[in-house]
Amino acid sequence: MITIDLITGFLGSGKTTFLRKYVKYLLAQGENICILENDYGAVNVDMMLLSDLIGDRCDMEMVAGGCDSDCHRRRFKSKLIEMGMIGYTHVIVEPSGVFDVDEFYDSLHEEPLNRWYRAGAQITIVDAGLSIPLSDTSQYVFASEAANAGKILFSKTQLNPPEAPSKILNYLNESLKKINCKRQISENEIMAKDWDTLTDADFKELESSGFKDYSFEKQQVMDSHKYESLYFMEKEFAPDELKEKAESAINDHDCGGIIRIKGFCKDGTDGWQELNVTKENFTEAPIENGQDIVIVIGEHLGKEKLSAIFGEPAEVHAD
Repeated sequence: MITIDLITGFLGSGKTTFLRKYVKYLLAQGENICILENDYGAVNVDMMLLSDLIGDRCDMEMVAGGCDSDCHRRRFKSKLIEMGMIGYTHVIVEPSGVFDVDEFYDSLHEEPLNRWYRAGAQITIVDAGLSIPLSDTSQYVFASEAANAGKILFSKTQLNPPEAPSKILNYLNESLKKINCKRQISENEIMAKDWDTLTDADFKELESSGFKDYSFEKQQVMDSHKYESLYFMEKEFAPDELKEKAESAINDHDCGGIIRIKGFCKDGTDGWQELNVTKENFTEAPIENGQDIVIVIGEHLGKEKLSAIFGEPAEVHAD
């Protein structure tokens, strides 16, 4: 059977960065892999960030969003059926930062997926520098995506005080209680270290961590509350200009509850820069492939003020 892993985590936690490292580990073990980007957004920047991994033993597919939950579930199942016929040994699903985890496990119990796929590990990425408390909606998403994780992997530990993971873990356990989940995550169910020091033994531990089976009180986040994404395309910002605009927007209350700004811009030569901004962190790095796009993700976005900063958006999408 095909092992299928699920990588969850709140917006901006670092799922794609971890996925790059995890895929390289699995390839070294001889696996034949497909990465499935399961995104509610219409433009998937993360696919560009992972494109250099594609090769003889690593493919990438996407389930496009832009529809209701039932439609998205059908698309997800259809894509897994298509992939099941190809001969992969390992599939890794990286969903949107807003994701109904039950959709994943429910699909695996349906024919014919239950004959082709074996649920492997659910690894939930948690930012050690997460700004808490979250809004009620974001707190629900944060808890629900971690409730059944086999292992909680903290990101950005090297950028935060040593006590930061314990502080966030306490908040996560409080959040689980709030959604009436009986699970309380212990210290031995987390991994908190600089990702540059992760060893093959660490990746093996993550790969074999499995998943849990806890229920919790469902909230209709996917249908009744919508995160928003604004897409600003072909603006051709210079790196310093885009950095200034992103930092201005994310700290301006009139721009709404921005959770994350991500995108690309040309670096002044023939290359590209990747930009990733949250209120806690700013990162930029050279990348091989890109396109002129900036995506602002958040709750109750101030579209008028954001348009004044970045120009007229190409699209408003509800996640």
